[in-house]
Amino acid sequence: MNITAAVVEEQGGPFVLRERELGELRDDEVLVEVAASGICHTDLICRDQWIPVPLPAVLGHEGAGVVTAAGSAVTAVSVGDRVAMSYDSCGACPRCTNGNAAYCDEFFAYNFAGRSFFGQSSFATHSVAHERNVVRLDDSIPLEIAAPFGCGIQTGAGAVLNVLQPAPGDVFAGFGAGAVGLAALLAARVTGCETIVAVDLRASRLELARELGATHVVDASREDPVEAIRELGGADRTLEATGSPQAVRAAVDSLAPVGVCGIVGAPALGTEVSLDVNHVMTAGRVIRGIVEGEAVPQEFLPRLVDLWRRGQFPVDRFMTQYDFDDIDRAAHDAESGAVVKPVLRMH
Repeated sequence: MNITAAVVEEQGGPFVLRERELGELRDDEVLVEVAASGICHTDLICRDQWIPVPLPAVLGHEGAGVVTAAGSAVTAVSVGDRVAMSYDSCGACPRCTNGNAAYCDEFFAYNFAGRSFFGQSSFATHSVAHERNVVRLDDSIPLEIAAPFGCGIQTGAGAVLNVLQPAPGDVFAGFGAGAVGLAALLAARVTGCETIVAVDLRASRLELARELGATHVVDASREDPVEAIRELGGADRTLEATGSPQAVRAAVDSLAPVGVCGIVGAPALGTEVSLDVNHVMTAGRVIRGIVEGEAVPQEFLPRLVDLWRRGQFPVDRFMTQYDFDDIDRAAHDAESGAVVKPVLRMH
């Protein structure tokens, strides 16, 4: 069948709408008519080849829509189901079989180097996904809100709820108040953190963070976040969501004894950071890499949808919708900081 897709044809190039033809479904695949897709930082750095995705490519990995066809072996979803799409995995390696598919042995091959991006390439009117990376949704959440749950929202919230797991009363500090950082902030509020600090360089994002529940905000362009957080006694948990080596260092230096720093920000491959070894060692501090919030999407996304339904996870507050043919403007607005989370409407 013929579809319309946004194609990146060269490094740093524009998203160009092109007609493309989809082949026949494999037995374990589903065809999804895409209603909406979030634009994620990862899409943009792959466009720019920070991660060497083969070009030309159809990017997009936060899609949501309706299943219109399913392969003969598919049992998890049916034609007519509303679904969100998330990351792909092999389903067979030790990580996948032990419930840690975010660390699949073949994660790069299935998400960055395969015939579709993250097993979906959702910057298109239709996507071919796998049974493993689709999640059935109920009717309670609009697809244009559910779409970004598949990566950015899942990553921020999962980093807190699944990995860092702060205790009620803890101090949490998030470095970066973009979509991932704000989702983490909302998750920290759900866990009962008493002090929630948002660190960013943009006043507008810090104001939004305060509206969403941050008890303290730090403009890192004006003050030292490490000193500001140490004045609060240090953070029990920090999350670095910017990809900046300087922010990683600050997130580690801000930790209280036996505190844990999670890293989800994605810089260019080969980026390094320096740390004070004694600061880490002598107080039992931990630095922890986190991918996709260590979530099993079929279990975790419904949990987030339920929190959203109950008003505890208002991530739609930082989403901005664009028509599909405005994809380049949406990407530019995300890069400039004019919007937090752009969401494309395909129809």
